[in-house]
Amino acid sequence: MQLKNYIRDIQDFPKKGILFKDITPMLLNYEATQYCVNELANAIPTKIDKVVAVESRGFFLGSLLAQKLNAGFIPVRKPNKLPFSTVAASYDLEYGTDTLEIHT
Repeated sequence: MQLKNYIRDIQDFPKKGILFKDITPMLLNYEATQYCVNELANAIPTKIDKVVAVESRGFFLGSLLAQKLNAGFIPVRKPNKLPFSTVAASYDLEYGTDTLEIHT
């Protein structure tokens, strides 16, 4: 299966000059999604306890991957979205900077 056939390129989104990779066509197709999750699981060489994934696209595959691996799932979110104490990290994007948070 060629996953690239299920990923749509959106030019100039969210800003001019950015090429956005849209995975919703893959998510619409059960077989493509299962193939993707299986490939991700097969790429992990050892047993893991947790899958950490960044919102929002990471949540789609991260939670499915965690379920397949019998592991817990840890969401990494944008600021002020998690209800408990958090640790934050900022990073640069091609169009600015952003910050992510994870529960302590």
